[in-house]
Amino acid sequence: MDIEQKQAEVIDHFVKQASVLKGPALVPLIVEATSNPSLFAFSEILSVPNVLELEGTENSVYVGLLRLFAHGTWSDYKSNADRLPQLSADQVLKLKQLTVLTQAETDKVLPYSQLMQELDVTNVRELEDFLINECMYAGIVRGKLDQLQRCFEVQFAAGRDLRPGQLGNMIQTLSDWLSTSDNMLLSIQEKIKWADGMSESDKKHRKDVEDRIEEVKKSLSLKADDFRGHEEIYSEPGGVMDYEEDRTRPKRYLFA
Repeated sequence: MDIEQKQAEVIDHFVKQASVLKGPALVPLIVEATSNPSLFAFSEILSVPNVLELEGTENSVYVGLLRLFAHGTWSDYKSNADRLPQLSADQVLKLKQLTVLTQAETDKVLPYSQLMQELDVTNVRELEDFLINECMYAGIVRGKLDQLQRCFEVQFAAGRDLRPGQLGNMIQTLSDWLSTSDNMLLSIQEKIKWADGMSESDKKHRKDVEDRIEEVKKSLSLKADDFRGHEEIYSEPGGVMDYEEDRTRPKRYLFA
C-alpha cells in the first residue's frame, strides 16, 4: 500500500471518529491524530464541525494544536509553546518531519546549516540519521545527501495542507501559467504557419527551377537535333562536294 492510500484511510478513520465525538472527548483523538506515524495531513479533521466547536472553550488549545500540525513548523511551536499543549516525543518527531516538508516546498537544495537550525539538531550525523530514518524511510521525501556540499537535494516531497490564503495564490499562479502557456501556444502556431508558408514558397521555387531546367533541356535537345540535321546534309553522297576532293581531282578540258 502506498503512502497516499494509507494516509487517506487514516484520515477517513479520524474524520469519522471526530464526527461522532464532542467536547472533551475529542482531546484524546486530536492527540492521537497528531502522534500517528502515518498521518501528515490534518485539514480534513480540522474542518469537522465538532472539532471547530471547541473554539472558545477550555479545550480550544487543541484546535490550535491541529492548526499547528496542519500548517506550522517546529519553530512555530517554540514561539507559541506557552499557548499550546506540551508535546509528546511522537508529536515532536511528527512536527519536525512536517518542518522538513515545509522547507522542501520552496527549496530543492536544503543546506545542512538551515535544517539543523530549523530542527534543533546539533551535528551533521544526527541530521543525516533523521533525514534517512525518519523522512526518507517514512516515504515523505526522497533525495540525496551531499556530504561534500553539506546539503540535502530534494527529489520528491509530500505536500502539506494548504495554508489560509494559499489556495488563492495557487489559483493565481496557475492562471498566470495558463496565460503564459496560451501566449506560447499562439507563438508556436504563428511559427508553424510561417514555416508552412516558407515550405509552400520553397515548393513553388523548386517547381519553377525544375520547369526552367526542363525548358533548357528541351532547347538543348532541339539544337542538338538541328545540328545533327546539318551534319547529315554535308555528309550525304552527291551532296556538297568535299573541298579537298574537288581540289585534287584532275581537271578535264573539252575541245571543240
